[in-house]
Amino acid sequence: MPKIIGGSLHEHREQTRQKLFAALSTLMTEQGFDAITLAEIAQSAGVGRTAVYNHFPDKEALLVGFITHETEQYAATLQRSLDDLDDPVERLRTYVSQQIQLKRVYHLAPGPELRSVLSRQTQARVREHVVVVERILRDILTDGIASGVFPDQSLETTVPLVNACLSGRGVPDDGPERERAIEQTVAFVMRAVGVPDEIATALPAAGAGTEPERADAHDEPAEAPVAVPA
Repeated sequence: MPKIIGGSLHEHREQTRQKLFAALSTLMTEQGFDAITLAEIAQSAGVGRTAVYNHFPDKEALLVGFITHETEQYAATLQRSLDDLDDPVERLRTYVSQQIQLKRVYHLAPGPELRSVLSRQTQARVREHVVVVERILRDILTDGIASGVFPDQSLETTVPLVNACLSGRGVPDDGPERERAIEQTVAFVMRAVGVPDEIATALPAAGAGTEPERADAHDEPAEAPVAVPA
């Protein structure tokens, strides 16, 4: 019988899943999803190939499990940054800023290069998890429109446009260039949804631009974020 990792079977299963996710992440960065095999993932994770099938029936199921885990962690951290804010403008400012910041420490749902190699069924399941993050933005804009802070607009158009802008934004890792890029991105999105220019270019609220903490901060940080699809 294989040696149990951790203090219980539940801990063993969870730690094995985390090893598989880490291995998948690394190999996708190095080779691309379509080029790797379950056997390579198992070897990289340091688990037996048979053990992989105890968790995931195939490579695409593993990818969906990975995306589910990362998206849930991402959304929970993002939501915590918004919980104490009531003003829709400040909530939007924080959402945009934290989206940019969070991409430094989270792997997210796959971009176009993965959509081209996934089955339609897997693409649909991936999309379900992306909606979790989109719903947060939708709620912010809905509240802002209802209170008259934002002009009336089609959220079916605005939400994917805003998230596409954020997922494709290249931001420097450090220094004043990074802060400037974040400020400009925030101002751009604010103008795009109809916030008056004097508000869109105002300084962010205290704490809005601080680096977020990962929900699983004891883990090693993710190395190569994968863009959320529009």
